[in-house]
Amino acid sequence: MLAVLLVLWARGTAACAHTLSGLIMTQKEYADAYIRGFELTQRFLASHGIGYDTAEESAQAAWARGWECRHQLRDPTRLLTWVNSIALNLLRNLLRRREVGEPPVETPVLPQVSPRAIDVRRALAKCAPADRDMIEKTYLAGYTSAELGQQRGCTPVAVRVRLLRVRRRIRETMQ
Repeated sequence: MLAVLLVLWARGTAACAHTLSGLIMTQKEYADAYIRGFELTQRFLASHGIGYDTAEESAQAAWARGWECRHQLRDPTRLLTWVNSIALNLLRNLLRRREVGEPPVETPVLPQVSPRAIDVRRALAKCAPADRDMIEKTYLAGYTSAELGQQRGCTPVAVRVRLLRVRRRIRETMQ
């Protein structure tokens, strides 16, 4: 056994020595590390200027490559750093393979607030609390006029008429 270890050490194949000494991570240990570290790897890649989708794909590829090559990991406590270096190398290779006409990084599109949505909020703020509650329950919570009628002690027709009047007031406020 000592002779085999010396031969392996002389060849520089430390991964095989780890295999013989029992330091390879088990499937459960790697799965636990994956659960803890996958999102961190995604954020690490995103901090290098790529979009979320590309970061997710690259992180997935890096963790898969790490699983395939886990016998090469010298120190299991440094797994996240090792996988992040694999991810960074995969990202560099991806950027090298891109065509010249394609942009080098994805630019995330930030959601923009619609001016119309701001106007609706302002108009709702000017409504009476009971009217606002009725509008919110109808359009946001999905209540029917029959359900609102039961809550308020009136008929479904009365609820629909009141909603019609509230919508008209809101429309006038927004114009």
